[in-house]
Amino acid sequence: MQPVTIYTKPLCPYCMRAMALLKKKGAVITEICAAFDREKREEMIARSGGARTYPQIFIGKTHIGGCDELMALDRAGKLDPLLDAA
Repeated sequence: MQPVTIYTKPLCPYCMRAMALLKKKGAVITEICAAFDREKREEMIARSGGARTYPQIFIGKTHIGGCDELMALDRAGKLDPLLDAA
């Protein structure tokens, strides 16, 4: 299974929703709370191509986007194959 990195901020309902779905899928998640850490926030913005909203989700090296994009991938049946890619 591909590793997942998710940049979050505390009490963010979108972050919680994304994390819940990824945990349900059995993903190995690295959560980086970037909201109050300037260095981590800048890292997130650079990795995501300028996105500043939370969460920002990466599966392997692929930038997924935020919670809405993650949910859309799941509805389209594309999330599981992406997580399972070797």
